[in-house]
Amino acid sequence: MLGTLSDLDLRLIRVFLAIVDAGGISVAQGSLNVGQSTISTQLATLETRLGFRLCERGRGGFRLTAKGLRFADLARTLVGAVEDFSMQARNMDRKLVGALRIGMIGHTPFSENSRISHAIARFRQRDEAVRLFIKVCSPSAMEEQLLSGELDVAIGYFWHRTASLHFTPLFLERQVAYCGQPHPLFAQAGEVSTAQAWDHDWAWRSYPLPETIFPAQPRHITAVADNMEALAMLVLSGHHLAFLPQHFALPYCRQGLMAALNPQALHYEVTFHVVTRQRQHVSEIARAFLADLAAVHLDMPEGCKAEGLG
Repeated sequence: MLGTLSDLDLRLIRVFLAIVDAGGISVAQGSLNVGQSTISTQLATLETRLGFRLCERGRGGFRLTAKGLRFADLARTLVGAVEDFSMQARNMDRKLVGALRIGMIGHTPFSENSRISHAIARFRQRDEAVRLFIKVCSPSAMEEQLLSGELDVAIGYFWHRTASLHFTPLFLERQVAYCGQPHPLFAQAGEVSTAQAWDHDWAWRSYPLPETIFPAQPRHITAVADNMEALAMLVLSGHHLAFLPQHFALPYCRQGLMAALNPQALHYEVTFHVVTRQRQHVSEIARAFLADLAAVHLDMPEGCKAEGLG
């Protein structure tokens, strides 16, 4: 059974992961740059060291055993930790060393994505050796991952303000109600009243919207989705109305595939926030990135700039 890890063990583990990623021993020859017999020997050596079989291979094809599946997950965690240690050890003389994990909601406006990219560019000019991880996920998932420490910074819109998180306004996004070209209201697009719209089938968000947006809500919510692509698909079917970010719907409108029902009456605005844990729990790396984000966000409310987004 595998005891203390040696350099040989780490090398064999990397070979095993290369085999798993390639989907078999023969396919892994290219990435490992060694022959099939050598790879087979290395895999067998690792199995002997472990005391159990990692995979089935032969005429039936390549398949991980149950223990092999579990070991692959553990091996990836180990290799990632070793690489992170090596990176930090190599860069101990740098001011900022470690990881920055950013969460974002999908389909933020192009102008805002551009500013976030500029913030990353500014951050990369610092004296740093930081590995960036960027996730796209729902607001509720981002809140959970901030609280658990899986994320350092989140950018999105959040209806519930968890007391242990720090929310700073970033920018406004306009949401407008749309119908697809096959929908009976398409011919009246631009002049549809709220009462008319509420009588039709709607696709709604799976997460809650502020109750103060409208005095009433659609009577027929017959579809639910948690992302913009799914809502757009439902609108394009011609059977559902839905609110979409104006910038996201624009390409569909230009192609004549959907139209705004009444941009003046059927719209609302949401405030995007940058969110972190409370100030005392924000890392030096995250603080540096937030300062760079504030620097490029020229139309940010003055209060945001003053707080340094932290």
